Amino acid sequence: MLIDPAAHGGHRETDLAMLELFGCPYRESVVDGYQSVHPLRDGWQARIPLHQLHPLAVHAAGHGAAYGRALHDAALQTIRLAGH
Repeated sequence: MLIDPAAHGGHRETDLAMLELFGCPYRESVVDGYQSVHPLRDGWQARIPLHQLHPLAVHAAGHGAAYGRALHDAALQTIRLAGH
């Protein structure tokens, strides 16, 4: 049994984006689980940077510039995703 101490009712794409950001040794199995119960919308992988913006900004503010590059990259990818 696994109890997630940070469980919340957030968006499932945000959940997957956080796993992508901070690592998950069984990420493919988690994605397969999502897909088998309620398939993700097309393009969910392209939206990962969008869902990572807030946690990256928080980490850049609280933990320093090491997260700044990742935040910058995620912001640029999000702008491209928006078609600007």
